[in-house]
Amino acid sequence: MAILAHSDDVQPLTAAQAQRYADTADRRTRLFNRCCTAVLIAFALLWLVPLAWALDTALKPNGETINPTWLIENPTLASFRTLLAEGDILDWYAASFIISTLSAAGTVITASLAAYALSRMRFRYRWLAFWFILLGIMIPRQVLIVPQFQELDSVNLLNTYWAVILPSIPIAIAVVVFKQFFDGIPKDLDEAARIDGAGFFHIYRQVVLPLARPALSAVAIFSFVWTWNDLLWPLLALSNPEVMTIPAGLATVQGTYGIRYADTMASAILGALPLVLVFLLFQRRIVEGIAGTGLKG
Repeated sequence: MAILAHSDDVQPLTAAQAQRYADTADRRTRLFNRCCTAVLIAFALLWLVPLAWALDTALKPNGETINPTWLIENPTLASFRTLLAEGDILDWYAASFIISTLSAAGTVITASLAAYALSRMRFRYRWLAFWFILLGIMIPRQVLIVPQFQELDSVNLLNTYWAVILPSIPIAIAVVVFKQFFDGIPKDLDEAARIDGAGFFHIYRQVVLPLARPALSAVAIFSFVWTWNDLLWPLLALSNPEVMTIPAGLATVQGTYGIRYADTMASAILGALPLVLVFLLFQRRIVEGIAGTGLKG
């Protein structure tokens, strides 16, 4: 009874008190947003430090990089001219673009089909197939290098674009991302399409894929970047300079003149420049894809 009497004595907030509480909450929100902005700016500056160092080193003569300083006394483009003269860099750019694009397209198609089957179809041992795919995420790619090399060599695919494209397509994490996104799409849409006479692949193409654009963008962009940056496998599978990718080609050029820091930093800048442009052009798609697939945490 005392508790009830105490609860009846509670008075509603006045307009002035409510305004004070609202102002306090607004100040806390602004403070939190400012703190988050400051942290993001700090991380951005921290990321720009190695980029500025690489550009600073690339613009110096190789002799001045032995004792590195931030001051460029004699800026020069000699390292970039060396790379352009000693390597088939335009062919490497073309090879990287073709390989990365086809790998991304193959990953999107195969992973989305596998994920759609796991999400919508009911078959025996479906859970076992899904856990087998999850197990594939934990297997280091380096373990598969020797079997892949022997298999591609047996069918004479080494020193071709397919030697890099085919091993880059089966990405287990892409299947998991697509399945997570497909599970969030209401199954009522599938039932409505079946009532209208749509089949399995028609529902996949006309209903599910248009709703999965964020996941498609995220998987395609990350697969493109992953394949573009890959060094170890293309360096083993491609020995013909005309079909080498940017990382593999620049690695062979560096090997001809040893460790020269200006040339090394110039090669890193040339290799990363297309990816920076891709990010600037598709940064909105990247953010939407991460948010839509639930990878934000």
